[in-house]
Amino acid sequence: MDATDSHSHVLFDPEGPLAKAIEGFSPRAAQLEMSAAVSRAMQDRIPLVVEAGTGTGKTFAYLAPALAAGKKVVVSTGSRNLQEQLYHRDLPTLVQALGYAHPVALLKGRSNYLCIERLGRLNDAVPGMSSAALADLQTVKRFAPLTTSGDVGDIPGLSERSELLPLITSTNDNCAGRDCAHYQECYLVKARNKAMEAQVVVVNHHLFFADMAVRDTGFGQLIPDAEVCILDEAHQLPEIAGQYFGQSQSGRQFSELSRDMRLAQKTEAKDMAQITKAADQLERCAQDFRLAFGLDSGRGQLRPALGRSVIAQALSRLNDSLSFTHEVLKLALGRGEQLDQCFERLIGLRTQLEALTRVEENGYSFWYDCSRLHVTLHKTPLSVAERFSAELAREEVSWIFTSATLAVGDSFEHFCNDLGLSECRTLQLDSPFDYPRQSRLCVPRYLPETSGAGRGRMLAHSLLETLEKVPGGTFFLCTSYQVMREVAEVLRAQLDRSVLMQGEDNKVRLLEQFSQDGRAVLVATGSFWEGIDVRGRALQCVVIDKLPFAAPDDPLLSARLEDCRRKGEDGFARVQLPKAIITLKQGVGRLIRDVEDKGVLVITDARLVNRAYGADFIASLPAMPRTRSLRALNEFLLNLE
Repeated sequence: MDATDSHSHVLFDPEGPLAKAIEGFSPRAAQLEMSAAVSRAMQDRIPLVVEAGTGTGKTFAYLAPALAAGKKVVVSTGSRNLQEQLYHRDLPTLVQALGYAHPVALLKGRSNYLCIERLGRLNDAVPGMSSAALADLQTVKRFAPLTTSGDVGDIPGLSERSELLPLITSTNDNCAGRDCAHYQECYLVKARNKAMEAQVVVVNHHLFFADMAVRDTGFGQLIPDAEVCILDEAHQLPEIAGQYFGQSQSGRQFSELSRDMRLAQKTEAKDMAQITKAADQLERCAQDFRLAFGLDSGRGQLRPALGRSVIAQALSRLNDSLSFTHEVLKLALGRGEQLDQCFERLIGLRTQLEALTRVEENGYSFWYDCSRLHVTLHKTPLSVAERFSAELAREEVSWIFTSATLAVGDSFEHFCNDLGLSECRTLQLDSPFDYPRQSRLCVPRYLPETSGAGRGRMLAHSLLETLEKVPGGTFFLCTSYQVMREVAEVLRAQLDRSVLMQGEDNKVRLLEQFSQDGRAVLVATGSFWEGIDVRGRALQCVVIDKLPFAAPDDPLLSARLEDCRRKGEDGFARVQLPKAIITLKQGVGRLIRDVEDKGVLVITDARLVNRAYGADFIASLPAMPRTRSLRALNEFLLNLE
């Protein structure tokens, strides 16, 4: 046993610091193994990739050795929820247990902090503000004098979708930086300074890559230089990295610029009415550009879209309007700080729009995404491997990647190729749970076609009897909103339990309701497939409506498949299948969260049984006894009590 191994053994020893400080702590073999591997990676700086099944205790396995080593550590997680849990629950426990004396910090993205300047400029009646937003504004004004962190997530009763949020937080575009009168007391600046001085900083992947992108431009940095980078929920990295190594621009940026131009004209250039005229015209052209894409929300490839004359003409008018605005703002230069800032933003937006519509460039997917009000243009690299491997080559940094789902079968090739990890150590740790005793997997016979109309209703009817027999609660996870709504409609009419549906309240409150009820059915899509931890009786059944292959009209996917075709590779085997397997593993991971949990998994997709690739999915799932009979499943459910 070398020094690193013995060090981990001391931490996780039954008489060690963790056992003494944490009630009921007992070390697990997989946790010890992972902790030793993390210690070794911190010493020899060979990147470590660990798949740690549910229940291995991976958070402690990477945090404890990192704290004990006394190095400068950045921990990045997949979502704000996980970030909060790490910082407010796991980290304090370990800090206390190990007597850790260095400062630790939590850093979120810019849009999570109140902007004192913008809040101050918001009068009680902003034209066009809804009554809900006005009520939210009063809530925020009551909260503002009391907060020390300025974190908008702490404002009681403020919805995460409130239309007020973009008005009281800043963006890169509209932040005045050091020129702001409130720079000294700015919450974002304070949080960043605290992070710069901390020994352990907890961030999320979006911020981690935003920081990398900022460093590329040479404009300072948000996150301190670390000696150890630990990326949890690492299966999300290739996708999130792509967003930041690419570019995107939303129509909202044009309407925000127009709004700020009108405000600046009132205070800094009352005599220049043409500023307001230019602002109105710019906003109108941005709206016309959105309408040219049709009324529906949705996404698609930009190259063919720009080939349609209605869209090409709307883009040309938007560009003309930007030129006109440029001339007008140029005349106002030097009249005031806000106008000068508007001029700089305008130049940035023009350059960006040009880059995003140069669709003949190779190696990127050019696509658009329409919401009700705005269209967003995206330029995403087809592979982040080259850019990320440059990051991995940084001297003096140890990299640790971990998640419950990284491997396909027992191979890490897909993940390592995506991130350009040519040299690394891999470790696969199975979950300690006794799946043969604790669970069953059923792929029922006689299922409707995976893409037929009314499929959600048929599935809900065929599973009514089974859902009735579940003593606790059920997650019904769907791959489309259409199926989700159909399932919820049937269950609400036929099932004598409360049926909750994603989107009807915010995620945290829905989960609270679900857990407290104990017998509820929650019907949801993508965002409930991962990062959700419901233990015990409250969740005893997970239904997955079909294998989660990405939609064939996903513009990024179709660009990647096209790229594979050009290289003579099999796009299905290289891109679609591994991604779907990892997503399915995430969904399945919701079921058994604890040694005492018991439950059933129902996958209503016959392809799992009758297609050759079904075996690849099954090989990647835990060893659950399988059946095709709902009756056999119902018997297992009866014995759960």
